[in-house]
Amino acid sequence: MNLACLPLPLQSERLELRAFRATDFAAYAAYHAQPEVYRFLYMPAPTGQALQDQFAAVLAAPFAQDGDTLRLAVTRRADDALVGEVLLKIASRAALQAEVGYIFHPDFAGQGYATEAVAAMLGLGFDALGCHRIFARLDALNAGSVGVVERLGLRREAHLIQNDRFNGVWGDEYIYAMLGSEWSVAR
Repeated sequence: MNLACLPLPLQSERLELRAFRATDFAAYAAYHAQPEVYRFLYMPAPTGQALQDQFAAVLAAPFAQDGDTLRLAVTRRADDALVGEVLLKIASRAALQAEVGYIFHPDFAGQGYATEAVAAMLGLGFDALGCHRIFARLDALNAGSVGVVERLGLRREAHLIQNDRFNGVWGDEYIYAMLGSEWSVAR
């Protein structure tokens, strides 16, 4: 992966994906504080100082080694509204693998923003960073996220049964993935 030359910000038809700024905190907090946003993330929504600390970590996060995560703010180009975020996590530099993820404000759901933003992140991963494989891990009940990755052509590779537990409830997980060679055909 060539991490030195990230072509940021990324632009799609309706969106800009850029580094978070300190001034984004209020908009970030507006969706991160909502329990429904965390429903499929197996953790409670952060509040107070924990939310501020989480945002500070996003601003200072490295992106060079296995486990590092690049989080980008997703804004509408028309009005600069922060609608959510996308991430690319280095799963293995040696194996050229990354994980893609996304969180969007529920007020902006159903407008295709997640699909458009994730497509841009796949492009970044495959075209700019030279990833061989990018995968997504989703709660099996999260129909919206399943739709996003399936629209983009990722294939379901695994269905993990009751592999995580939150508030005493077991959850299943799907793993979807795409190879760089498949991305070349899919675009």
